[in-house]
Amino acid sequence: MRALFPAMVLHLAQGGTCSQPALPPRRGMLTDYHNHTPLCQHAEGSPLDYARHAQSIGLAEIGISDHNPMPQHLDEWRMRLDELPRYLDMVEEARQGVRIPVRLSLECDYLEGREAWTDETATLAPWDYLIGSVHYIQEDLAVDDPKYMNHFKTPTEIEQMWRLYWRLYEKMVRTRQYDFHAHPDLAKRFGALPTGDLRPYYAPVIQALADTGGVMEVSTASLRKGLTDCYPSREMLEMAFSAGVPIVINSDAHKPTDVGADFGHALAFVRSVGYRETVRFHQRQRTTVPLPETWPL
Repeated sequence: MRALFPAMVLHLAQGGTCSQPALPPRRGMLTDYHNHTPLCQHAEGSPLDYARHAQSIGLAEIGISDHNPMPQHLDEWRMRLDELPRYLDMVEEARQGVRIPVRLSLECDYLEGREAWTDETATLAPWDYLIGSVHYIQEDLAVDDPKYMNHFKTPTEIEQMWRLYWRLYEKMVRTRQYDFHAHPDLAKRFGALPTGDLRPYYAPVIQALADTGGVMEVSTASLRKGLTDCYPSREMLEMAFSAGVPIVINSDAHKPTDVGADFGHALAFVRSVGYRETVRFHQRQRTTVPLPETWPL
């Protein structure tokens, strides 16, 4: 594994993917920073295809953010570590093919006890941002994988799943390793919700975001999966707004036409809660920009 890292540095020095120069900001326009590639084995279309679609619908920027490679095998839905140079080349190809900024990123699974790997991943390329997400609540048990849904049927099982999920989400935020945090209430993916008021589950995460200056994603992916609201729920977004937590709207696209999908819905949603600003990323630095009043413009 270690031998790969110097090869990546050499790859960059010889003209491989490098950080895209800053371009004049396109204010009052949305971005989409959560998009995947075929290297994750469950997406289609090249980064160039995604970037071209983003440009065609008027987005200000797009980010490519496939699932992070791991030093050992974890699952069947992420690139291998030896495919990372190819990933960098694909993003560079997208940058050369469009006029909008194409940001370089990874979506990094938070796995308790493996935080050191995220630190190491941060050194592998000139990332513009890193996304944190929680899928696994324990080894080989993912909350958004239908093959595990028989684990979460009774009220007791659902409550236990939610407790584990939100405990890990709070721990992820408090590592301060990530530039924003993805699909916050992913645990509702298959409608497995505890009874009663859900705000006590959200509160520790909102507090962690406020304490660390963290950013929360508002994702439209849920709307393409049969749910009626975004990730997160209105209750959680209202709590985030009250706590001063910044947001970024993303699609979690797995094909080019998913880019920017349902952004009009998401924009109306966040504005109805009170948000008037979003954030952008470049070289792991964050800037605040105004939200447009409507979408599409």
